Amino acid sequence: MTTNTNVPDLNFGPGGVTAPSESQILDGVLTDLNAAFGGGLNISNLFTPQGQLASSLTAIIGKKNSELMLYVNQVDPLYAQGRMQDAIGRIYFLERKPAMPTVVTVTCIGATGTVIPVGALAADAQQNIYACTQAATIDSTGSVDLPFANQQTGPIPCPPGSISGMYQSIAGWDKAFNAQEGVLGNDVESRAEFEFRRKNSVAINALGTLPSIYANVFSVPDVLDVYCTENTTSNTLNAGATSYPLKPHSIYVAVSGGDAQAIGEAIWRKKSMGADYNGNTSVTVTDTSGYEQPLPTYTVLFERPTSAQVNFAVTLAASAALPGDIVSQVQNAIIGAFAGSDGGTRARIGSTVFASRFYAPVMAIADGVEIVSILLGIGAATQNVLDIGIDVAPTVSAQDITVTVMQV
Repeated sequence: MTTNTNVPDLNFGPGGVTAPSESQILDGVLTDLNAAFGGGLNISNLFTPQGQLASSLTAIIGKKNSELMLYVNQVDPLYAQGRMQDAIGRIYFLERKPAMPTVVTVTCIGATGTVIPVGALAADAQQNIYACTQAATIDSTGSVDLPFANQQTGPIPCPPGSISGMYQSIAGWDKAFNAQEGVLGNDVESRAEFEFRRKNSVAINALGTLPSIYANVFSVPDVLDVYCTENTTSNTLNAGATSYPLKPHSIYVAVSGGDAQAIGEAIWRKKSMGADYNGNTSVTVTDTSGYEQPLPTYTVLFERPTSAQVNFAVTLAASAALPGDIVSQVQNAIIGAFAGSDGGTRARIGSTVFASRFYAPVMAIADGVEIVSILLGIGAATQNVLDIGIDVAPTVSAQDITVTVMQV
């Protein structure tokens, strides 16, 4: 038996799938009901039994149309989220990154020759515990700078000077402090962050290209951020907002987070033969792929970017509707957006940060929030647009965010 209906179909076209409006669905359902009962029904009054039935059927059809449209859009990486985005990532052999900790450079002071091992512990004033992620020996200067990671994951701020000493005693290690602010960690990788990494990972199996180096370094566990560039000229090239001097015929990789040895190996596997390196961190990589004995070793350089505090000056219009804790709420909203916890993209090495990026999270605090201005800057917060150097990891904490409420 052939069944006809007056309810419009979904349309699959070049622009994707489109659905009829609920008013079009309702008209079709009412027409079908009238035909099913032989005609003569009052279909102009939705409060009749047939009107109520038609309204319910319309809601059911509209809901199923919406669910189908959502599912169809999930096969597009631009819109995919959750389980469907994970599935797309697996096509590229990518897994969503788990929550990662804030990382900070800690100056360890003590006796020359003292080894600071991986796992050495330091603490901040809020009793957050940080573990050393790269072993080193205190040299003749009496100190060594080492990367430490918070034992708790997420965007936990670590302002300058907040690390106050060792949490675990090691003979010869006398003092620990951080002169620079820590680079904020991540919550579980957001939809936007995962798509950003997937889009930049398509060259992961290539060799000798910047995209392949970028993709492989970003796949190293606990890496928070990566920036890659190169100098193909025969002269030193000053690059980025800080005019970083790139050597002739060299590659440059800046990395926040992750194990230094694993990062060095990821770079070495993918770089072109003969290309020089730039950076303030060196690791030794052993080539185990051939039969040459002894196995050849190579020194790989990359940059551990210095952290730079981004200061914010937020001015809000006074209103009785503002929450009593508006200052702390604004600070938390900006910190979350800065780290990408709101679903957007985090502030990155070598990126451009726009003040407008923070309007939406601040206004979402409450209905009564009206923004007069948001300004930012490294040093004085006077800019609407901030260019970050390629050797700089932008950071922020509550003490970097000033909130003013004014009568307008």
